Amino acid sequence: MIRFPSILQEEKWTFLRNLSILKKFLFINLIIFIVIGSFTIIYLSSVKPDLIKKKTLNHIQIINNTIDHIQRLKIKFTENDIRKFLFSTRFLFQNLDRVILFDNKYKLVGDTDTLDLDPRSFSQKLNIVEHEILEEKSKKIVKKKNINKNKTISLNDILLNYTGSKDFGKPFTFTQENYDQFLLTTIKNVNIDGTNIGFLAITENANDIRTAINERKSFIIRTAFAVAIVILIFSIVLNRYFLKPIKNLVTYTKIIKDKSKKETNIERLKNRNDELGILSESLDDMTHELQKRIYNAENFSTDLVHEIRNPLASLKSASEILSETDDQAQRNKLINILNHDIQRIERLITDYSQMLKDEVALSKEKMKKINLKLIVKSVVDDFNNIYEAKRGIKIEFIDQAKIDEYLIFGIENRIEQIIANLLDNSISFSDDNQKILVKIDKDLSNKIILKIIDQGKGFKEKDTNKIFNRFYSNRPDSFGEHSGLGLNIVKNLVELHGGIINASNNANQKGANIEIIFPET
Repeated sequence: MIRFPSILQEEKWTFLRNLSILKKFLFINLIIFIVIGSFTIIYLSSVKPDLIKKKTLNHIQIINNTIDHIQRLKIKFTENDIRKFLFSTRFLFQNLDRVILFDNKYKLVGDTDTLDLDPRSFSQKLNIVEHEILEEKSKKIVKKKNINKNKTISLNDILLNYTGSKDFGKPFTFTQENYDQFLLTTIKNVNIDGTNIGFLAITENANDIRTAINERKSFIIRTAFAVAIVILIFSIVLNRYFLKPIKNLVTYTKIIKDKSKKETNIERLKNRNDELGILSESLDDMTHELQKRIYNAENFSTDLVHEIRNPLASLKSASEILSETDDQAQRNKLINILNHDIQRIERLITDYSQMLKDEVALSKEKMKKINLKLIVKSVVDDFNNIYEAKRGIKIEFIDQAKIDEYLIFGIENRIEQIIANLLDNSISFSDDNQKILVKIDKDLSNKIILKIIDQGKGFKEKDTNKIFNRFYSNRPDSFGEHSGLGLNIVKNLVELHGGIINASNNANQKGANIEIIFPET
């Protein structure tokens, strides 16, 4: 079944969705303008007929009153009688531009344009000049007039059509409009005792209608222009201060996604003191964090493959020899090698999994003000309970500044993880019945210094900071107990807390010294 309307509707919404925010804004405003404009046109179209109707009702009332006067006074439709009548009833027509009367033969018998309705002049008889003016008007009245601007017709034709129409006997209104005048004319037959004796036409200059409409049009145009200016200014501001920065952020994300080396203006966006500035800073921080994690993951994957390859090769060789030899001593030796390599691989996988979990957890945890002294002392006590009895190793905690609080901003369980990993490392490379010192102190700049000093084998590397690299290779033979990731994890956690970690051998080359410097709160 073909569903063309649905397809067309989907394409329409797809077009709208593909537009930029600015174009959507302008498009929606255009639609609003069209809708408002349509209603405005409808409104203006209704204003003119309503105003004409009001004036027409007034004309009809005057016509009916005039006909009542003609009927009551038994006025004949002659020039003389109509002239006298117009004067006697001048109060009815003083607010009108023109009143015209015709007899039933369509002959002009009265026209207020030919009469001076002032009482002083009315006392004079109708002279030849007035007759000439009346005759001249009679000739001109039947000439063509412009009716409603779109059709040219004579008043005589209108009377003829009016007489033969079904609306004969009812008032008939038409307009005459040119560049300087808007005339409204209402005509009606004069019926006395069932006989049509003539016609009465009232013409009024209705420029006030045109003025009212023009004023409304002018107001609407001014309002529309003002709204358009406001929308234009708002669009410029919206684009300049909101949409353009957002577009720059989108460009920035595309550059990062494509791993392009193009320059970005993210730093300028970060300097904004509004929500977009906060968003830009958060996005930039998140991007750098993701890049760092991706870089670490790539490097780690390479290192992990390299580290696993060696024990796997050893496992392969040992298993091949094991299957071919019957020497029990050699078989036992090969089994020990297999166990050692299996432990190594198992430890690598375990620590790697833990490191990934830690990275995910760290992104969800929030730092708070904590007392480092209490945490260190708690971890030291736990280790003493285990290793003092087991191996005779004593861990001594020393508060060199002798204060109650060593406050830092951090994550409590992560600080515990740092201390535990360092102590575990020191214990692993220490002989039984040895002492490990844990010192805490403050320097002159209020930075907190934490030291862990053991009496183990120390570091073989001259550059001791290499021990914090993943899979540090220069280790003792007891490597099977360690993956080479522990100190790297510690370093990452310390840096997360804004701290610095250093490693060194003791002065007597006996034992190792790990120093952590935390920033002041």
